[in-house]
Amino acid sequence: MVLAALAGDASPVQTQQAPSVTPAAGEATFVVFVGGREAGREQVTLSRSPAGWTISSTGRLGPPINFTNNRFEVTYAPDWQPMELRFDARLQDRSLTLATSFGTTTAVNEITQNSVTNTKTDQITARTVVLPNNFYAAYEALAVRLAEVGPGAEVPVYVAPQAEIRLLVTAVTPMTYETPAGTLATRRFSVTFQNPGRPLHAEITVDERHRFAEVEFESKTLTVTRQDLANVATRQRTLKNATDAPARIPAAGFSLAATVTTPAAAGKQRHPAVVLVPGSGPIDRDAVVAGIPLFAQLAGQLADLGYVVVRYDKRGIGQSGGRTERATLRDFADDSVAVTKWLADRKDVDEDRVFVVGHSEGASVAMLAAREKKVAALVLMAAMGTTGRKLILEQQQHALQLAKVQEPERAKKIELQKQILEAVVADKGWEALPAEVRPLVDTPWYRSLLVFDPAQVMKDIRQPILVLHGAFDTQVPVHHAERLAELARARKRSAPVELKVFPSLNHLLVPAKTGEISEYASREDAAISPEVARSIDGFVRALPTR
Repeated sequence: MVLAALAGDASPVQTQQAPSVTPAAGEATFVVFVGGREAGREQVTLSRSPAGWTISSTGRLGPPINFTNNRFEVTYAPDWQPMELRFDARLQDRSLTLATSFGTTTAVNEITQNSVTNTKTDQITARTVVLPNNFYAAYEALAVRLAEVGPGAEVPVYVAPQAEIRLLVTAVTPMTYETPAGTLATRRFSVTFQNPGRPLHAEITVDERHRFAEVEFESKTLTVTRQDLANVATRQRTLKNATDAPARIPAAGFSLAATVTTPAAAGKQRHPAVVLVPGSGPIDRDAVVAGIPLFAQLAGQLADLGYVVVRYDKRGIGQSGGRTERATLRDFADDSVAVTKWLADRKDVDEDRVFVVGHSEGASVAMLAAREKKVAALVLMAAMGTTGRKLILEQQQHALQLAKVQEPERAKKIELQKQILEAVVADKGWEALPAEVRPLVDTPWYRSLLVFDPAQVMKDIRQPILVLHGAFDTQVPVHHAERLAELARARKRSAPVELKVFPSLNHLLVPAKTGEISEYASREDAAISPEVARSIDGFVRALPTR
């Protein structure tokens, strides 16, 4: 599925040195998520013998992929030179079998589809990594190769039986997870599969035992996660501030797992306080994007300025309870309200100065949470100023421009996107769309995002509003911030409104050169700008006393 667009041959790269690391043999189960939903699982075994290494697996992926792995096995020599690949599978209604034998620089494939057999020979690089589509067990060999390389390295990857391509490592980020079994140290590799048609960006996680742990493809359309990391009780441990303390916050029939960061010299006085509301997707309290713990960093900066700050795992994510299947933006706003009330009741918090700060989709959630009277003011960071429906179309047009898709193909893709959005909003017209589309988009959350309209919600918000935006934001362009400020100033209830655009920041409010998503993981100064915290502090201090 991932590299299925490959066509033609690629020139082999130079011979690769044999890896010197030794992975830990054993079994593992991987969970495959498509569009955020579990689509299936793959059971993987890595074993070692005097003859070398064997990676095998079985598994099944349901709609929209509909792929059955009856048997997959690839063997490598002790120096990780591929020797043989065999698989027996079924994709949709087609049977697929492959038998590949490897020489030092050749791969001889015998391919059978629906009882028709063909042969194909490819030139490959010695010690290439064998990575056929849909068989994620094969990433165990890639994990061994990645364990020894850094940014700028290239790894040959043979997408059997299609062609060999290059995998470019663009960044490496150490990451630590807290799992039910203990602490797990990993490294996340930002990589680009250099496909002939279009490069494909991904994040691949390798653990301290040199075992494959996760692969996440761009836009999170497909994620394959080992079961211990997919466990709901597992969370990534990123930046830890000196005064961080865990907390459990009661919500609607479940509790939210949170971290409270306090000023270093708190004493017995009451402090202003901030609730940080996370953005879209399965994001936890630290709001980690491309290895950058945005909220953990912002919480520390605000605590240094004298604030009590709480950040929390979204419902059904990390260590929080609750479920996400039926959740909408208003449900997430209810969670934010619960956190706000809990924070206002703390003895070290000034209940008249509790501020809600939302990032991206979290800013929309914060606007809905403004109905709570304990919210003294809102800070909307990288927020959309139109309906979600208009934003999605805007984002797609930008993506097509980047991909240099020509007319009339671009017009066809945009028209299809419009049909999909209309079907989601109206809950009809699905029969005119590809069958695999509906399971990905027909959710209460997505529908609530598409119909969310800041123009309607803003009318009822009485609190002061600070709008913060990066001029290099390509996910939610800066005109959204300008429109939000206009809407806020047009309210009948007069309240302070301030708009601040940071000239060199992107959607993450991190210094950028282009602002494109592909740049996120490669920024050396990967931290939220301290100007964000200072702007929040300056706005708050200028507000009149309630």
